[in-house]
Amino acid sequence: MVTSPLRHLVSGARGPAGLRRSVDLGATAGILGELGGLLSAVNGFSACNAGIQVFRAGTPGLGPELSQWNHPEMWKNTYGGIADGLFCFGQDLFGVQFAVQDRTTVVAFDSETGRITPLGTTLEAWAAWLLDDVDVHGCRAYATAWQDQCGPLGHSQRLVPWRLFALGGTYDFDNVTAKDAARCMRIRGPLARQIHELPQGTTITLASG
Repeated sequence: MVTSPLRHLVSGARGPAGLRRSVDLGATAGILGELGGLLSAVNGFSACNAGIQVFRAGTPGLGPELSQWNHPEMWKNTYGGIADGLFCFGQDLFGVQFAVQDRTTVVAFDSETGRITPLGTTLEAWAAWLLDDVDVHGCRAYATAWQDQCGPLGHSQRLVPWRLFALGGTYDFDNVTAKDAARCMRIRGPLARQIHELPQGTTITLASG
């Protein structure tokens, strides 16, 4: 059952993105059990004015579909194995993936660097982290400002910088554009493959050709 703070997050969300269905992710307990229960109640949604997106299960529907999104050929194959152990269930405005790792931990996967940040052992902990600072963790302020100037995002779109943030790109609107979410991930994959284990501050030279 969806409870607070997860209930609070869902109450302000737009959804469902897919048809109502009973979602079985192979577990009745733990994070996957929680996720199955969440999607059975609200099958995919967006929150924080499109700053956060939780994927729907099954077709038809709007935006990425859960099983398709986690298929290697959708985008994970561009990351050279560093995303293979993650079951991604949502993402933020800039493609940071929210995922279940080892069936025990909710993590944030930085799509540019491949670095993983643990957020908690329940979806409630993830929701509490988002709500602790919705403008930063949920990208609400940026999503609102960008869409006010550039127009609404499509259900399958995310934002990607022309010059990636990890390479010194800025958050100025003229450095950011909307593209298909999977394409955004495939753009970032080769960079993440090169730098995910490097210390911060390391000078990066991208291979060409």
